[in-house]
Amino acid sequence: MQLPGTQLAPQPTRDPNQLNGSLIELRNLVKHYKTAAGDFPALKGINLQVARGDFVAIYGKSGAGKSTLINLITGIDNPTSGEIVIDRTPLHTLNEDQRSRWRGKNLGIVFQFFQLLPSLTLIENITLTMDFCNTYPLKERKARALQLLDRVGIAQHAYKTPSKISGGQQQRVAIARALANDPPVIVADEPTGNLDSRTAHEIFDLFSSLVEHGKTLLVVTHDKEIASRATRIVEMADGAIITA
Repeated sequence: MQLPGTQLAPQPTRDPNQLNGSLIELRNLVKHYKTAAGDFPALKGINLQVARGDFVAIYGKSGAGKSTLINLITGIDNPTSGEIVIDRTPLHTLNEDQRSRWRGKNLGIVFQFFQLLPSLTLIENITLTMDFCNTYPLKERKARALQLLDRVGIAQHAYKTPSKISGGQQQRVAIARALANDPPVIVADEPTGNLDSRTAHEIFDLFSSLVEHGKTLLVVTHDKEIASRATRIVEMADGAIITA
């Protein structure tokens, strides 16, 4: 009821890109690939919300659509239709150059095959990410890279090249590199696929620690045991989400 002599405050106009409390929102996401046999539906109307601080495993067999979904979330590819909104940015409306700049500052990506530059030291692999986005003053980047290597437990190897350390250690460097620009979201695509089971669990312990410190993690895996380490499992099959 309106009191005498008062006016109701105007209601804010809802931004159509607002996230309803979610950090990531996917709306009716469809992706088709053109093949010699016609259009192939890789994703079939995906709807998904991820809250800030979630640790989500995207689980499914090969061909389920997991990698296609991650390529869209990271802006590596464009959807055929639908919307991708991450931290109020409508990613589906950006061009390739805009997506690249956005990705560098807002997403950390960890790959199955590490993708460290072999001719650079570990510390140089990390500072290069900051150089690309110009996110920290030049004189602070080396100290930050060392701090991140310490955080993942391999600061003592900072001046070695990737070939001088183990696969598990290389993946730790890849995680440190993903954290370099302090992005809110970390995406890991089969990050333990080339690691033994003990090292894989150590990497997931590290992921859990990142979530405890406020990061949001999306991890793609076909390994159900690994997926169970996350706090939420999104299961995919034939281009659709079957459980979330």
